[in-house]
Amino acid sequence: MSLKNDSYVIFMGTKNFTEKYYKDKEGWLKISARGKKFRMTAEQVLNHLLPAVAGVKLNLIVNVEHKDQAAK
Repeated sequence: MSLKNDSYVIFMGTKNFTEKYYKDKEGWLKISARGKKFRMTAEQVLNHLLPAVAGVKLNLIVNVEHKDQAAK
């Protein structure tokens, strides 16, 4: 089982929208609720994620899924 950053997909949003964050060969990628793709640095991903984890933004839901690298 791989525990590297590229083994996870982060979903963040509310009951009305969800954004997806994951790491590929080129770096971090955000897929917006409208399907637009944005390249991000690791610091930008943390800036989006930490307020939700800290409870500062109460309506945000965060879900992290592990994807098996052997399935690729």
